[in-house]
Amino acid sequence: MTNSRPAPSRRRFLASSAFAAAATAGGVPLLSACGGGGGGGGGQEGAASEEQVRNILPTFQESEVAVAPDIPAENGSSPGYTRWIPESELGVSVPEPRGNGGEFTGMTPLWGTPPSSGNAFWTAMDEAIGVRMNWQTQDGNTYGDKLGAVLAGSDIPDLVCIPGWELSGQIPQAISSRFADLGPYLSGDAVLDFPNLAAIPTAAWEASIFGGALRGLPMPAAPIGGVMPYYRQDIFEANGWEVPTDPDDFIAFCREITSASARVWACEDMKWSAFIIYGVLPDKPRYWMAGDDGTLINRYETDAYLEALEWTRKLYEADVVHPDAVAASGDSTQRFTAGESLMFNQGDGAWHNTAVEQRTANPDFRMNAFDYFGAGGNDPVLYTANGAGIWTFLNKNLSEERIREALEIANFTAAPYGTREQRLRAYGVEGTHYTVEDGLPARTPQGEEEVVPETYPFIATAGHVVALPDIPQVVEDWTGWMKRHMRYAREPLFFGRQVQEPARLANINDGFEALEDDVVRGRQSIRDMQNAVSEWRRNGGDELRDFYQGLLDEEDAAGS
Repeated sequence: MTNSRPAPSRRRFLASSAFAAAATAGGVPLLSACGGGGGGGGGQEGAASEEQVRNILPTFQESEVAVAPDIPAENGSSPGYTRWIPESELGVSVPEPRGNGGEFTGMTPLWGTPPSSGNAFWTAMDEAIGVRMNWQTQDGNTYGDKLGAVLAGSDIPDLVCIPGWELSGQIPQAISSRFADLGPYLSGDAVLDFPNLAAIPTAAWEASIFGGALRGLPMPAAPIGGVMPYYRQDIFEANGWEVPTDPDDFIAFCREITSASARVWACEDMKWSAFIIYGVLPDKPRYWMAGDDGTLINRYETDAYLEALEWTRKLYEADVVHPDAVAASGDSTQRFTAGESLMFNQGDGAWHNTAVEQRTANPDFRMNAFDYFGAGGNDPVLYTANGAGIWTFLNKNLSEERIREALEIANFTAAPYGTREQRLRAYGVEGTHYTVEDGLPARTPQGEEEVVPETYPFIATAGHVVALPDIPQVVEDWTGWMKRHMRYAREPLFFGRQVQEPARLANINDGFEALEDDVVRGRQSIRDMQNAVSEWRRNGGDELRDFYQGLLDEEDAAGS
């Protein structure tokens, strides 16, 4: 997906700098907020009950070798690391290779050019783990098509990465029929055989239960954020501007700072921010709330949803949105760095990447994320993200011995920040893939080519951290933003749960995003959206409501 659409680009979430790939989620920027990271399940309709979940979850045991963060977590926020940790201070979580020399195939999406097989990075990783990985990377832009074809066939790789945005069509049903139940190896205290996996936050494991079984190896996500409301802090400060804290004032402010003759527009498409400002429910399966009478209400049926679209439409109507965003063309990040757009929504992985790109091109450049505000004097609402939105699954035909060896691969890749294992996974071999200059790492050309973030880090990672020693200001800004917003965070219904919707209803939401984009651009009206919601109800929305109500009723019965 490119940035020709107003929704954030998945590619931009995966910051192109390999340094940025080492920054978050214990090693990779996540995509959990793009297009529904976490809906769907495997095989059977419904979701695991709370009692089942309790029996399935691995025991949490904090890492004994992780380095203390420079900025501690608060109220569930991600911790931050602002300094490059010298080699002598790194912890060791896997002191010797724990693999048995087995050979495995692995399939992941990759945006860019895959390195050649047998390269120095893959070789070093394999030797440290004690296995041999044969990577079958696929074009990330068409990964869903390839994934569907592979899962429908008989030649399935040993390890398969499935991002949350690909959980559609027949892929959710294939998860439980094609991939192993990891519960016998990881549930309860069994996970303690794999200390780095035991240190993965429980919320990430809860989001890894598919079809009533623990099947996914997770990449933990940030608790909130995903899509961030960025602004050009350098330009704002030079002009003495502050971001308004009221929806109407925001539109008026955007009119004041827009100058089409000077090719400066206030913003790009701000629909994602509008959803936060107006407290719109997240995407499925967490897109339900209980009404005053207890009846479930879908996000599409709420006043907040329509109000967010109407506010975004007013921005377009005021001619403060960049014309290329109106036409859904071009690259919003390029327009932002060029100073043509002063505010935009983009994935959290873009923060560090963009700052790095501009450090030489424009030393005065500084971006930041502004604080969300609410509508009508209310606070904003940030719904807590599922604990993970990308998983790797193991082929169910692997023997018990092979599954255990594959879990040793995941145990290595899940090493926490500040360990030698994480350093190798994120940067490669010092002297070959990077050097340390003035106390900071510098990629070599070989490192840029070989240390791609979409292979080993996609198997499993440690809990989410913000670790950017080359630009510590971003760490301070990002963690500070997260801490300030955690008080507005709420858990939606079905938080952390994988729900497999009935196959006959799986596609009834198709078309809403495109209609949203037409509504905010004035090509269709709010009335058209209301009519679409009525049609959605007739075509299965009410039936879907009954399905989710049934899940809640089952939970209530089990708890009584």
